[in-house]
Amino acid sequence: MFFLYSILLTVGFVVLLPRFLFRRKYAAGLRQRFGKLPAFEADGRPVLWLHCVSVGETNAARPLVKELKENFPDYVLVVSTTTLTGQTLAKKVFADDAALVFYFPFDWKFTVRRALRHIKPHVVVLMETELWFNFIREANKSGAKVFIVNGRLSEKSVRRYGLIPKTMRRVLHHVDLALMQTSADMKRLLGLGSRGTKVRVTGNVKFDQTFDETESDLTKELRTRFDFSTDAPLIVAASTHAPEEKWILQAFGETRKNSKTNPPRLLIAPRHPERFAEVEELIKANGFDWAKRSAETSESDKNAAVILLDSIGELRAVYPLSEIVFVGGSLIPHGGQSVLEPAIAEKAVVTGFYTANFNEIVKEFLAQNALVQLPKLAAKDVPAKLAAALSDLLNDAEKRGKLAKNAFAVMKRNRGATAKTIEYIKTILLPDGKI
Repeated sequence: MFFLYSILLTVGFVVLLPRFLFRRKYAAGLRQRFGKLPAFEADGRPVLWLHCVSVGETNAARPLVKELKENFPDYVLVVSTTTLTGQTLAKKVFADDAALVFYFPFDWKFTVRRALRHIKPHVVVLMETELWFNFIREANKSGAKVFIVNGRLSEKSVRRYGLIPKTMRRVLHHVDLALMQTSADMKRLLGLGSRGTKVRVTGNVKFDQTFDETESDLTKELRTRFDFSTDAPLIVAASTHAPEEKWILQAFGETRKNSKTNPPRLLIAPRHPERFAEVEELIKANGFDWAKRSAETSESDKNAAVILLDSIGELRAVYPLSEIVFVGGSLIPHGGQSVLEPAIAEKAVVTGFYTANFNEIVKEFLAQNALVQLPKLAAKDVPAKLAAALSDLLNDAEKRGKLAKNAFAVMKRNRGATAKTIEYIKTILLPDGKI
């Protein structure tokens, strides 16, 4: 099965080769993806390899990295990502912590082995549940301890992995410790063949996120440039996917008409950078006065009704400036993006119906009256329903404030996963690098 898996990877690579050659999103770090990594200095110290897929996992890893550095000071930290956006953010936020930030290798045996020979990891920490068959097996066989941290496993993934039960048991045999977000995630992993002694529930480390000083400085910079204030309440449309921007712009137009106070402003942050130009054209077509982050600073920025955040890694710094945050990927069957970052900033959160990616979290927020979720809607009804939800919150400061406080309270109540994670890791590793 491992051989067949490698064959399928090869077929997939050949099919996608034009993208790797001609699109920056895929071509970035191609040499590194083949295991040819830059030099770094370990100076004989043990190496801890942390893998974060993209932006979400990188942000989630920030409190964990801080604790790893404090509790295992003799380790050299290196960080890998899969996506270009994750790589850009990781180089920025882990600049002072990681000896090397690089792209994760393709999961062929030869590329994985090449990367492992270069890094020589003592420990591998995989954020969420990145079950790369060859990497996990080869890392463990090389002598590294393999941890899954902040693990989650959807029903969809379980059904897919369940088609190859023997292979999954073999892969999971090479995982030394799996620290899962919920008991449901733990049961799913156990159902795939992981041993009970290797699986624990720690909660979600994303609840432990905070805003750092660098982000506070960026928040001040953005407030000054665009003249954000409560006099013209800001709605943030975060991590949006097509065609959500079209609906959001229509809803925003209606919301401005129905506003009982000063007309609100809108900031749109598309999830994928390759869509920045597309969303820019949508904004232009809707006739709003607009500005974009990447342009030269202009006096007109202060009066723009719509701002396009066409940058990577700055969305968290925008949340403190907002009154309402709509979390994207939720008006379409994508599964939604995380509601936790705006909740940290103590803001009112609105989502669409499709939130399967964060099902347990959204359930808790709803139970605590900590967010507004739209029902399942036909495409033609989305703009009007979204406009009604936004207008309701804009015109009711008390309701908006209560939602925000409840969201922050949920965050506070669920903190502690990072500390639990460190304690479990300590049962296997010692601070001086010994097992």
